[in-house]
Amino acid sequence: MIEFAHGGDIKAFAKTIDCEESQIIDLSSNINFIKPKFKLNQTDISTYLNYDKLLSSLSKHFDVKTEEIEIFNGGSSAIFSLMRNIQNKKCYIYSPAYLEYKKSAMIYGKELVLIDRFESMDTLIEKDSLVVFVNPSTPDGQYYSLEKLFDMWKRQNATVIIDESFLEFSEKQSAIKHIKTYDKLYILKSLTKFYSCAGVRLGVVISNEENIKYLKSFEPLWKISALDSEFISHILQDKKFKEKTLKKTEKAKAYLKKILENSPIFDKVFDSDANFFLVRLSNLSSKKFAYQLANHKIMVRDCSNFDFLDDRYVRIAVKCKKDLKVLKEGLKCLKN
Repeated sequence: MIEFAHGGDIKAFAKTIDCEESQIIDLSSNINFIKPKFKLNQTDISTYLNYDKLLSSLSKHFDVKTEEIEIFNGGSSAIFSLMRNIQNKKCYIYSPAYLEYKKSAMIYGKELVLIDRFESMDTLIEKDSLVVFVNPSTPDGQYYSLEKLFDMWKRQNATVIIDESFLEFSEKQSAIKHIKTYDKLYILKSLTKFYSCAGVRLGVVISNEENIKYLKSFEPLWKISALDSEFISHILQDKKFKEKTLKKTEKAKAYLKKILENSPIFDKVFDSDANFFLVRLSNLSSKKFAYQLANHKIMVRDCSNFDFLDDRYVRIAVKCKKDLKVLKEGLKCLKN
């Protein structure tokens, strides 16, 4: 695999197997399979652009002040901005993790140290370093209670980035409460996963007012379009969408877990608090597994380019029951 490759490239996959994009079942992308409804009022995008409405909606949604929020053109833009503007030279990433953190740390010349989450969570970090923790994690989806780690990070005077892009799928506790007591904390939120809008680019960083003011000083005034802003402002008001997502995802997730646990193709299904599962293959390589599923027009996420994982690991996303039934039948046809 390409070192920093991601899932979800339906166009390239369809071209490779010579079929229509509409025929593909994408289990590689961890985007909510439930779509929000949105009707655009043309007047909402034709006037002078400001983000007052969006910031107000985000403030209510995350229960923070608007002055504690900075918006970016997607989560990746937020990550690169943080890596570029936070000056700590040494950077610890609890891995495996979203690969944009590693990529951006390398680009901006950080002294990179990867901590194996599965084996070495108690690793002591150096003083005055930068720490990155994705929670719930990717590609395995595990949510961690971070209280003990926070104590250590504070003692070491670390600057901390916590990525909560998948937290809304779990309804677990956010680390936002810590911004009141720790002034070196940045929380990253990506709304596109839960609200099924990967093409709408919005990443959010939450921190104290001084940190946000500092980040803003390096950012352009306008970073997302009026369409992006209006879409997010609208869907954050739709409480029924959240309830519907959590209910349907829970059922589909239980169904998928049963499929995976009952298949001899896998020797381990990792517990997950997100909308996807990491699995370890019994005998197949991830490349061969993905190749065989391609015969059924199914995409999965080969995880062999994640740190501390080898070529037996695959991520499979929670999707609608109809698509998961195709996976179930496809698994029966695989040659282990």
